[in-house]
Amino acid sequence: QVQLVESGGGLVQAGGSLRLSCAASGRTFSTGSMGWFRQAPGKEREFVARITWNGDNTVYADFVKGRFTIFRDNAKNTVYLQMNSLKPEDTAVYYCATSLLVSLNPSAYNYWGQGTQVTVSL
Repeated sequence: QVQLVESGGGLVQAGGSLRLSCAASGRTFSTGSMGWFRQAPGKEREFVARITWNGDNTVYADFVKGRFTIFRDNAKNTVYLQMNSLKPEDTAVYYCATSLLVSLNPSAYNYWGQGTQVTVSL
């Protein structure tokens, strides 16, 4: 079993920054990936970024490249999403998830957190 808890969301003005955290507990993995996804009202859940358990390989969605950074602190079993230059269109519930596979597809992820709300105002 794996439990994931997101935190760090909130209300910020456009151009501001937030750092989301995803604390993991339970089983540990040596393969696969940890990803961040988001879902805005009326839209499908979409991929934001992911990092592999093995090798720290990172991939980002085009709409966040240059603004968001995903990284880990293995000692704390925590994955972060540093979000800079936030835009109103970044407003969504952000979820972290883990997969035994290396994937960008939400369907490949089998453990999910409860999500944290990010709201970016004009």
